[in-house]
Amino acid sequence: MCAHVLVAEDDEMQAELIRRSLLAEGHSATVVHDGAAALDAARRLGPDLVVLDLMLPVIDGFGVCRVLRGGDPEIPVLMLTARSDEDDVLLGLELGADDYMTKPYSPRELMARIRTILRRSGRAAAVREEEPAVTAAGISVDPVRHQVRCDGQPVEVTPAEFQILLAMAGEPDRVFSRRQLLQCTRGFDRSSTERAVDVHVMNLRRKIEADPRRPVRLVTVFGVGYKLTGGRP
Repeated sequence: MCAHVLVAEDDEMQAELIRRSLLAEGHSATVVHDGAAALDAARRLGPDLVVLDLMLPVIDGFGVCRVLRGGDPEIPVLMLTARSDEDDVLLGLELGADDYMTKPYSPRELMARIRTILRRSGRAAAVREEEPAVTAAGISVDPVRHQVRCDGQPVEVTPAEFQILLAMAGEPDRVFSRRQLLQCTRGFDRSSTERAVDVHVMNLRRKIEADPRRPVRLVTVFGVGYKLTGGRP
């Protein structure tokens, strides 16, 4: 299934992790960071699902859910909460949330919950036969089929390596810090540290570079991080 998901989360790193997880599942995503922006995006875009943090600025998640249910009660809502108070959870469900998750959560579990809600709601369209992959430096990353190709040849990568390539190919020539790349692997590589990103990069270079000791695709920007070059090597 392929859906458009509105993510309303004020923690930018968490929002980006959710966005990339959705892309890896073959969905599209719009991210906003406050409740007023969430309501505006919901009116304009008519998403198939809203992932809604309760602790949003301007208008909190309860207020957003209340307005959504008054306008389009058919849009499914998955609430995210850092609160474990049962009253908060019950209030969210009473306002019409379809499900909730308590932070911290596993991205894999979040995606599983999203799949369940979309199947139940019937709002998601079937995945298109030719969902576009992202491509940079001769590297093609297909988020639907979960495939990587280098100069047209298939490359076997780990889930964490896939997430790193998906992020970098989506924004070629952008320099990613180790911390940013580490966030891409959360839920796939729980024991990872920022230094472990160097190991992922080293392994990727063995797979996509003609000479891993002199990389021309996945290059180091000293003192900052790594980038995937935009042109072909």
